[in-house]
Amino acid sequence: MTARIERLVTSGQFTLDGGTWDVANNVWLVGDDREVIVIDAAHDAEAIARAVGDRRLTAIVCTHAHNDHVNAAPRLAELTGATIWLHPDDLALWRQTHPHREPDRHLLDGQVIEAAGADLTVLHTPGHAPGAVCLYDPGLGTVFTGDTLFQGGPGATGRSFSHFPTIIDSIRDRLLTLPADTKVLTGHGDATTIGAEAPHLQEWIDRGH
Repeated sequence: MTARIERLVTSGQFTLDGGTWDVANNVWLVGDDREVIVIDAAHDAEAIARAVGDRRLTAIVCTHAHNDHVNAAPRLAELTGATIWLHPDDLALWRQTHPHREPDRHLLDGQVIEAAGADLTVLHTPGHAPGAVCLYDPGLGTVFTGDTLFQGGPGATGRSFSHFPTIIDSIRDRLLTLPADTKVLTGHGDATTIGAEAPHLQEWIDRGH
């Protein structure tokens, strides 16, 4: 059975550097009728568990460790027995939200996470956060970009642990090299494609300086 992609939107708050903002997050489920992967367990573990249903949740993959993307991960792991995956460069951010619970596994650039016919290749794309990753499945023609790339441009880089030139390098070197028709599924908001975003690279660079 071919893997399919499901979207769940959860709402809560993003907190960093002493500020708090209300946010709505995309939670992505990739799998079939038997097993599934969750990308970014945001805000509401019980709602995500209901979306998983009676399927086996094999992994909770964190695109980065800002609290709004990981705050439900330990509870979801507790409910389902799934392992939590995070790039080690984001452990400092993770510990701001979960000081007493480490991730179970470390994501590494180039590794492939498999479930239900999906093959998600980890692309380390720092900039929004040091350990930010994107997950690319050529078979699905899709890249899950977390907060690295949105419809209309790069993720924010105005807070701690972020760096604008680095996110531009990540997008140029790791994402815009993907096929133009690759669907971009983001951490917040609507989908786009690599081809729709690629022409704006120089504009983003000029705007960032």
